[in-house]
Amino acid sequence: MSEAFRYGIDQLTAGRALDLAAGRLKAVLTPEVTAKVTASYQHVQTIVSQHTVVYGINTGFGPLCDTRISEEDTRALQYNILQSHSVGVGDSIPEEIARLMLITKVHALAQGYSGIALATLQRIIWFIEQRITPLVPEKGSVGASGDLAPLSHLFLPLIGLGKVWYKGRIVSGAEALQQEGLAPVVLGPKEGLALINGTQFILAFAVKALQRMHNALEAADIIGAMSLEGLMGTSKPFDPRLHAIRPYAGNQLVAHRLKVMLEGSEIMASHVDCGRVQDPYSLRCMPQVHGASRTAFQHLLQLTTIELNAVTDNPIIFSAEDTISGGNFHGQPMALPLDYATVAAAELGNISDRRCYMMIEGRYGLPRLLIQDAGLNSGFMIPQYTTAALVTENKTLCFPASADSVPTSLGQEDHVSMGSISGRKLNQVIGNLEYILAIELLYAAQAVDFRRPLKSGPILEACHDYARQQVTFAAKDRVFADDIQALHNIITDLSFVQVANEAAALHQIPLNGIHHDQFGLY
Repeated sequence: MSEAFRYGIDQLTAGRALDLAAGRLKAVLTPEVTAKVTASYQHVQTIVSQHTVVYGINTGFGPLCDTRISEEDTRALQYNILQSHSVGVGDSIPEEIARLMLITKVHALAQGYSGIALATLQRIIWFIEQRITPLVPEKGSVGASGDLAPLSHLFLPLIGLGKVWYKGRIVSGAEALQQEGLAPVVLGPKEGLALINGTQFILAFAVKALQRMHNALEAADIIGAMSLEGLMGTSKPFDPRLHAIRPYAGNQLVAHRLKVMLEGSEIMASHVDCGRVQDPYSLRCMPQVHGASRTAFQHLLQLTTIELNAVTDNPIIFSAEDTISGGNFHGQPMALPLDYATVAAAELGNISDRRCYMMIEGRYGLPRLLIQDAGLNSGFMIPQYTTAALVTENKTLCFPASADSVPTSLGQEDHVSMGSISGRKLNQVIGNLEYILAIELLYAAQAVDFRRPLKSGPILEACHDYARQQVTFAAKDRVFADDIQALHNIITDLSFVQVANEAAALHQIPLNGIHHDQFGLY
């Protein structure tokens, strides 16, 4: 177990957030943080006792910001906001996403600008540590006044409402607390608002998307290199001199990865004098296309890291005399890069589908439909129908949610980000991409088998062997959906990329070159 992460002090990264959610990393509140949190809570008590008018503490919410709330009603106000704002609909988000929401919210609250009670913060941490995770509906946030609806659902169990995953089953928040011998939290002034103001729904989906997209980017390079070998393409377009005169970091990284994976390949050496002038774009432009998607990934990673360590509450409590009702909860800074990353992920699928199509055309010495007895057998004709369907579905998902805004809260919240939709949509597109890559891997492994007994270089040979442990060569038709699912499993569980990395380490091949740290999650 790594050294404990310190909420409110240490830099939270996407990788650390995922480790915390999985239980691979522990987290603590330090005395320094508890003192800051307590001081902020005391500022709120002073505001209430002095009857200073501060939004959300002794006023109503949204368009009711001019409505004064009496001191004796300030606590009831916080319960009411959690209940009235719990209006989410649709399926529950994955448990991991909900846990990421809890973790990122704790890190934001622990910075001491939100007026939360230490006991409330400790109870949220208790939920995380006991792996009691609230159920949160996936739809209902416009990503502007924070992710109000999903965050309200996330914290209903604190006050004995809502539902949670508890010891392998779904129970009410009240039952989980009763089973654990705990009473619901008693919320004080400002606490309900502090809990539901923030971008943690958008942020949690961004963190998960980063992990999945990074894995897809790595897999796309490997599978693309295998496809190039199967199609007897050339590695000349990956010459570092070419990319030095158009030096995008993403392009250079992809070109380097492709070049080193293809070095030492008997397949590549077998056709060096074949006379082919140039390859189609989906082969020779992999550095430019995959690289551009890596650039989008890098942008999302940079901005997500800022958001992971930001305070997105409202109002912000600097002291009892210094509060600001601002707009740190607005999701636009995340909505735009999430939409950009969605297009980037879809493009990886688009170019992958083109390579699939090329492999079944019967060109470059491959049998048509990648099977010897075509006619009696349809061979690999139809899996490409699936990639065609998936890339088209992804195209329909590429409309940027952030390009739209529907005024809410009687016009008080007159511009919203829709970033929650951006985050969910990106993960949908990546989900389709993972299947597209699985189908390309199915094709590439079959194509490479037609080049035997020639072998690939050590990295691609290891990846081909691993794919063949899941799915055998197809000499005749069978239920290819089973093959697709088996290869999808090794892509999504991260093991396929890990095999490539292990082979690179074993053979001392600098697979990621000097650019690796720029594109990692940590």
